[in-house]
Amino acid sequence: MKYLKTGWAYLRKYIVDLLLWIDEGGNAITLGDPAETISSRSAKARNEGKAWGCVMCKFLDLFQKGHCDKALEPNLGSDAILKD
Repeated sequence: MKYLKTGWAYLRKYIVDLLLWIDEGGNAITLGDPAETISSRSAKARNEGKAWGCVMCKFLDLFQKGHCDKALEPNLGSDAILKD
């Protein structure tokens, strides 16, 4: 039984890592910093009053309240090709 829990823990970590890779990849595809998540980029855009950031953060709030605030990485974003 202990092995099964360990297996589930590895699977959960793998899924979380995969989702993070997709998130950062999506940001890179849209010319953002490849190390930054879409959520962090959205939070910065929302804080600057940009409509798309507000809409995205409201959408993400459906899954986790305050998600953009929790995901905000102020030190990332400088490697973006397209500055928002």
